[in-house]
Amino acid sequence: MKIFTAENIRLADEFTIQNEPISSVNLMERAAYACANWIVENCKKHKKLAVFCGNGNNGGDGFAIARLLYMKGFDVNVFIDSSKEKFSEDAQINYKRLKEFSGISIDDFRAIKNIQFNQTVIIDALFGTGLSRKLDGIYGDLIEKLNDSKQIKISIDVPSGLFSDKILEENQTVFKSDYTLSFQFWKRSFLHPETGKFAGKVVILDIDLSKEFIEKTATDYFVIDETTIHEIFQPRNDFAHKGTYGKSIIVGGSYGKIGAAVLATKSALKTGSGLTFVMAPNCGYEILQTTCPEAMFISGGGKLIEKIEIQENVVYGIGPGLGTDSLTEKALLEFLEQSLKPLLLDADALNSIAKNKDSINLIPKNSIITPHPKEFERLFGSTENSFKRIELGRTKAKELQIFIVLKDHHTQVITPEGNVFYNITGNSGLAKGGSGDVLTGIITSLLAQNYSPKNACILGVWIHGKAADFAAQKFSKEAMLPTDVIDELGNVFLELNKKATTML
Repeated sequence: MKIFTAENIRLADEFTIQNEPISSVNLMERAAYACANWIVENCKKHKKLAVFCGNGNNGGDGFAIARLLYMKGFDVNVFIDSSKEKFSEDAQINYKRLKEFSGISIDDFRAIKNIQFNQTVIIDALFGTGLSRKLDGIYGDLIEKLNDSKQIKISIDVPSGLFSDKILEENQTVFKSDYTLSFQFWKRSFLHPETGKFAGKVVILDIDLSKEFIEKTATDYFVIDETTIHEIFQPRNDFAHKGTYGKSIIVGGSYGKIGAAVLATKSALKTGSGLTFVMAPNCGYEILQTTCPEAMFISGGGKLIEKIEIQENVVYGIGPGLGTDSLTEKALLEFLEQSLKPLLLDADALNSIAKNKDSINLIPKNSIITPHPKEFERLFGSTENSFKRIELGRTKAKELQIFIVLKDHHTQVITPEGNVFYNITGNSGLAKGGSGDVLTGIITSLLAQNYSPKNACILGVWIHGKAADFAAQKFSKEAMLPTDVIDELGNVFLELNKKATTML
């Protein structure tokens, strides 16, 4: 799914209005119906709504939603700034329609100081994607008051005060939603930690904007959705053999850190690698042979990796539990000097490269690196925020011609062309040591199975997150373990294959 800027969303609206054709107020009605239907379906325990409407088109959405929900049996109270009762053209139409219903009370924002909201859903329709300034005055005070409420809070399109495409300004007041019902597209601000925390759970509602406009309009930013995944995923051929699905070598482990190599090796096996090897120090031999009997062991040293042998027709995933001993660093850099094929580098492999800055140029083109934010900083330097971190990542991916999988709540895949794909599967249960090792094994395995580096990254982060979502459902985010994520990979593939079959 493409991510558009606020300006391109405005142009998509205009194009739809002109070419469907549909009037702007009827397009607003379509959006309001989508929101009202979601609220009816998901707020069945609540019958009272407080809808806060601004003077622009977001307020117009709010007026229409209030009217529709009143007609569906909700007790609706609408709040406006009555000192400036001047609305955009479409908002004015919906305000007039709303006033025809005597059962809907319309009060001034200032009245909320005398109102106690109990079992009431608060709906924020104050400001939409067109906002370009900090909120202050009556709106700032209102939002701070509403944020103190313990009631369920829903924003329409974007939380008021939040910009669609950029970081917040200092001390910016933003409505803090439990749910954001957004139209047609994800906004980049939903996907970054500094701003996404205000959006709560994001629900994208299809309001049937012009497919022609969406297809022809270019963007550098995308969300990894199920449509993308089903275009990438390749079901296994019934007449295949183990050689069909490639050869993976996980290089990792050191004394006390063999578990990381176990996690990466198990996940590579579970993701479908045809032949899986693990190159580790001898101190991990019994552990690896016992926990991963399907994988073959290659000795890389005694208590740490001292040499990394180059083999033909193999995909390497290097880094889990590797350590940064000088002997291991030397072995890694010597390997990179001779290696030409794309590979995956993670964890201590990246930390070793960060300590030897020039060595970053040794990474073969089209390789994949999978840093978390701190590892990214060690490699490329610090940035003021996650928006600027992505821009630095785009610069480095182009410069080095590599793929960067930047691990975060919404992990980003950054391509050598400068495109960014945000992953929306996964949860905070992955915030545990070992989760990254599982991802290393998954992507390495997909590379070995002849997925392109780009598709291996996109499919890999999605599978990793989806398995984590299944694990959280079973064990909770708190209790789930990286091994639980590996155990759920089979269920992810069952679902992928089932959908692939039904799509034929």
